[in-house]
Amino acid sequence: MRSGVIAKKIGMTRVFNEVGQHIPVTVLQMDAVQVVGVRNQERDGYTAVQLGAGSVKVKNVSAAMRGHFAKASVLPKRKIAEFRVSEDAMLDVGATLAPSHFVPGQIIDVVGTSHGKGFAGAMKRHNFGGLRASHGVSLSHRSHGSTGQCQDPGKVFKGKKMAGHLGAQRVTVQNLEIVTVDDESGVILVQGSVPGAKNGWILITDAAKKIRPDSAPFPAGLLVENSSVQNADETIISDDESEMQTASKSFETEAVKDVVSEKSNETKMPADAGAENESASDES
Repeated sequence: MRSGVIAKKIGMTRVFNEVGQHIPVTVLQMDAVQVVGVRNQERDGYTAVQLGAGSVKVKNVSAAMRGHFAKASVLPKRKIAEFRVSEDAMLDVGATLAPSHFVPGQIIDVVGTSHGKGFAGAMKRHNFGGLRASHGVSLSHRSHGSTGQCQDPGKVFKGKKMAGHLGAQRVTVQNLEIVTVDDESGVILVQGSVPGAKNGWILITDAAKKIRPDSAPFPAGLLVENSSVQNADETIISDDESEMQTASKSFETEAVKDVVSEKSNETKMPADAGAENESASDES
């Protein structure tokens, strides 16, 4: 089980596929998504990674969170979220995730905070049909009607569908599709209904009811210093290969220096021999 990512909902646009059909998509931007903490089985009883995204002024961060970010050697983050992962999908603190953590065509789940609609009636909040629109109703066409029984039980049961606050709550939408990802601009284009308003934070994870594609990097798609995205295992392998190449180059350089020094010594020997012959003839 891989980690998810934190993204900001920018808005909507459309893209065209190979046959010219336009696809409405939601633009989600990843802003410096880094690992700021880890949870392991021995210390915490479960395995998870804590991610942070966005930026915030240091003066607006509490002293406790300043120490938390300083321990991870990352800048203060505006949004923090925790994702459960398997033991083989743990990430290093300070690692930066890229949009290529997901691949085009992959099915994902998104979590966000829905639009707040304030105090809403029963027809809007619970899709009630309302009362008669013509005869027999006096100024109560959109009311919810009766809410209880008689003297027994003599109360309104808890959970009764009535008018009240609507929206502004955590919403999960499953089985949306990744249309494309762009590492340079740090955006993910998603087809489907993404909850929340613009500039709201969205949590993106692999779909719970679908199989993750084999092309998706495991344990994560990381953003390295040269702005190229690699798998975490590929990053380790590339580091080992670079060290081996550096060592081989240094060995070759030393061998070339030895050969050059030997050749220079050979070229100097005839000159020394001629000088000795001249000194011998002068003595004679």
